[in-house]
This record gives sequence, C-alpha cells and structure tokens, in this order.
Amino acid sequence: MTDDLQNSRPDRPIRVLVAKPGLDGHDRGAKVLVRAFRDAGFEVIYTGLFQTPEMIASAALQEDVDVVGLSILSGAHMTLFPAIVDALKAVGRDDVLIIAGGTIPDEDIPVVKAMGIAEIFGPGTRLQDAIAFVRDHAPMREDVP
Repeated sequence: MTDDLQNSRPDRPIRVLVAKPGLDGHDRGAKVLVRAFRDAGFEVIYTGLFQTPEMIASAALQEDVDVVGLSILSGAHMTLFPAIVDALKAVGRDDVLIIAGGTIPDEDIPVVKAMGIAEIFGPGTRLQDAIAFVRDHAPMREDVP
C-alpha cells in the first residue's frame, strides 16, 4: 500500500457504507470502490444490491458510519437520493457525508448536490480522487472513540 492511500486520521479509521439503491443490478464499479477504500485504510461496509432507502439508513445507523456512498446506474437518482437523505434524517444520521457515483447527467448534478449529496464521482473518476475527497471531508465526530 502506498503512503498516499493511507488513512491519516489519528483517532480511528473512516467508516464508509457503500450501497446500491433501487433495482440497479450492476455492481462492478461499487465493488472496485469498496476495494479501493479498504486499501486506503477505511473500514468499509458493502450492503449489496437492491437496497431501499430505509435499508441504507438502517445500515448507516447500525454500522455507525461516517460516509454513505451511493452507486447508481439506473437513472433513478432523482427519486432515490431524496428518499435516502430523508431516511438518514429519520434515523438521526443526517451527520454523515453522502457521496454518489454512477451515471448521473451533468445537468442533474447541481440539483443532486442541493439535495445533500456532497460530491458526484462519474465514470472515469480516479480512485485516488474519491479517496482524497472522503479523507478530506469525512466528519470527525467527537462522540466516537
């Protein structure tokens, strides 16, 4: 593992939940990201395919994650993302950093970011860029050892 991929948080590793919301059955990109995050020193939980907003929020709560990463290729992001943000709020996890990847049209990105998605990583994004963004923006919670 190279030094630039190491997690430099002194207190504990960043915990990342990677989820595939909705009926999208393509998960190769999500699995590549899971491995890259793990190799960067993050603790990663992968929920698998066909997750509902409530399932994602419940996993984020149970796993006490810092980051929720959503991977979507189905085109249902404008429906699913607001539902996920609302579900996270409903379980008291509106403090997580939410990122997304997949095929999200450029014209939708400002709207998606206004929903509460911090960053969008489209096809061709360098893994190091996604890792650096998470490392730089993951919340440092005082209440977690």
